[in-house]
Amino acid sequence: MKYDPIDSRLFVENRRHLAAQLKPGSLAVVNSADIPWRCADGSMKFIQNSDLFYLTGVDQEESTLILWPDAPDPAQREMLFVRETSELIAIWEGAKLTQAGATEVSGIANVQWNDQLEPVLRRALPTVERIYLNHNEHARSSSNAVTPDDRFRERIQLLHPGLSCERLAPILTRLRTVKSDIEIALLQRACDITADGFARTLRCLRPGMKEYEVEAELLHEFVRQGSRGFAYEPIIASGRNACVLHYISNDQVCRDGDLLLMDVAAEYANYNADLTRTVPVNGRFTPRQRAVYDAVHRTLRHCIDELIRPGVKIREVYAKQVARYVEDELIALGLLDGAAVREERKDEGKKEEVRLYRKYFMHGVSHSLGIDVHDVAPPEAEFVDGMVVTVEPGIYLPDEGFGIRLENDIVVRAGGNVDLMGHIPIDADEIEALMAAGR
Repeated sequence: MKYDPIDSRLFVENRRHLAAQLKPGSLAVVNSADIPWRCADGSMKFIQNSDLFYLTGVDQEESTLILWPDAPDPAQREMLFVRETSELIAIWEGAKLTQAGATEVSGIANVQWNDQLEPVLRRALPTVERIYLNHNEHARSSSNAVTPDDRFRERIQLLHPGLSCERLAPILTRLRTVKSDIEIALLQRACDITADGFARTLRCLRPGMKEYEVEAELLHEFVRQGSRGFAYEPIIASGRNACVLHYISNDQVCRDGDLLLMDVAAEYANYNADLTRTVPVNGRFTPRQRAVYDAVHRTLRHCIDELIRPGVKIREVYAKQVARYVEDELIALGLLDGAAVREERKDEGKKEEVRLYRKYFMHGVSHSLGIDVHDVAPPEAEFVDGMVVTVEPGIYLPDEGFGIRLENDIVVRAGGNVDLMGHIPIDADEIEALMAAGR
């Protein structure tokens, strides 16, 4: 792996917390991801199932975890099954984890080859009352891909119709919402790599560069530092392109006088940063660009310093408070009529998505962050101590040819939030000074 070894205590503790949440007489099964195929005989790079990685640290395909807290034999309470390396596999793909290596990574003593998985299940399932099965229940997922967890669930329900099945996802979602110190350190490393990529961009950006040239500079720095690359498909959007929220073409010229919005970050050890910065291509904001930029920056600081606290309900309280703050900024910028906004506020039942400010700020402002970029969080969640979230306000003005979004990643703390990207330049004066120095 490109990343340094992760302390196996992370995975030991994660399994311990999960086992404590299972009902008596239960067995839980989590499978790895598939290698994604492109077409013909070509495959894409492997990305592990987030839940399996969270519980084991194993970063290869064809791996299965069984948790059986009430197993009569203590050696069977945690079992990991991995792919055995053959001489042919070693030649073509490289050696896979040995049993000893899998133990070192995961902290699981009982590691067996995959050919023992079915025999173990045949002996174990008749003795348990229920089985916990895993499935991607992320509220924003629209994927129709069939995963190993999906295939396993269908097979179990077909072969053991009388076995009570429970959902594992709600438990894992609650557990994964709060990040341990080890996880926060991994996220900080991803943020630090991202910071260096952004600094490289400030030094090299010039009018006439293509958006994909900027993308290349970022990727170079990320991979050079041991990242697998981008945490998500990068958005490098100059001028009016910034008003397309999920713009990924990255093929236009960065022109003199334009702003460049970069929503791009590094991955490290399967943990992801999520950064957005908007900078002037020629190194200087126009007065209008600067006014809008400062409004977005103030909104970001207001969220981090004043609004995000443990116990605050994210949708019911936080999102509405952010919206009202943005409304005031839009009024000051001459984009909304103050009287119209005040009248609209009297209608508390009016849906947020149709309010006036949505013309200029049409997306959410925070999401959970971790192994997944849009990490799992319970429905109708509230901020909790140890949660890592993004803060990403924006204002988009297609008629004026630019959009501005800023984004930092923070750890929610009762005693004061920790900004994992506090060292990445964001103040407009500092951005201009650094770009001038780079030239």
